[in-house]
Amino acid sequence: MSTLTPLRRPPRLAPGARVAVVAPSGPIPEDRLAAGLDVLRGWGLDPVTAPHVLDRHGALGYLAGADADRAADLQNAWCDPAVDAVICARGGYGAQRMVDALDWEAMRAAGPKVLVGFSDITALHEAFAVRLGLVTLHGPMAAGADFVKSARAQEHLRATLFDPESVRTLRTDRSGGTALVPGRARGVTLGGCLSLIAGGIGTPHTRDSARGGLLCLEDVGEETYRLDRCLTQLLRAGLFDGVAGLVLGSWAECDPYDEVRTLLVDRLGGLGVPVAEQFGFGHCEDALTLPFGVAAELDADAGTLTLDEPALS
Repeated sequence: MSTLTPLRRPPRLAPGARVAVVAPSGPIPEDRLAAGLDVLRGWGLDPVTAPHVLDRHGALGYLAGADADRAADLQNAWCDPAVDAVICARGGYGAQRMVDALDWEAMRAAGPKVLVGFSDITALHEAFAVRLGLVTLHGPMAAGADFVKSARAQEHLRATLFDPESVRTLRTDRSGGTALVPGRARGVTLGGCLSLIAGGIGTPHTRDSARGGLLCLEDVGEETYRLDRCLTQLLRAGLFDGVAGLVLGSWAECDPYDEVRTLLVDRLGGLGVPVAEQFGFGHCEDALTLPFGVAAELDADAGTLTLDEPALS
């Protein structure tokens, strides 16, 4: 079984860069999209929206339009030579339904670009790692309420896009110096939303091992027994075999954290690797932008994740 290695880093952005905003998953509130586009313009970027970004599926209202249209929007944006980055508008659900419709050969030929998103976009993070070998950014999305209302989330994403040297060290948002499991570890970052990682096991464009990796996990709105089911599925599937360490983000709208923490200790405490908790990424206020595919060092006791090199080249 192979060990994870660092992925290719896309170029950083500069003022005037064109960014395409796409909706691979759920439908987009128009007012929040407008607010997010204003933020991007304020950074000196040139945001453009995909043709179907405001669509809603006629029969399945939780989807931002038909699968084929969402896939075409993402692929066309990625393959447009004038586009420097693709930022997802929101998560929800739907990326799994369209990811197999993408022409990965055409997207590989388009060269490296920046992809930003989280939550349901976990399916795309995995696919871009497997099929394109690219670093991607697990970060706030253009029409996300957490993004348009949070100056901290905006600034951390902006710094990652324009000045990635300035954010090579990410720090936990917890007070105190405790860790779920103490220690230090080195590895390559990967991960995303726990339920999406579990749902992707055994599917195309998804890795079945985190060997040599620093696996980053978070989730939202799940009862503890559902989190247990996802973690147990990953344990049984062997995803944690050889993992170097774990970085745990937010568990927003789940059960009280003491209950969730008990589960995390039960399922992850016996892996024999450092586990850092309550890092400020995921479905939380002021969410940090976390690059996937970069070699890094985790210090669970200090609550730091230090990248070997900037997220973008």
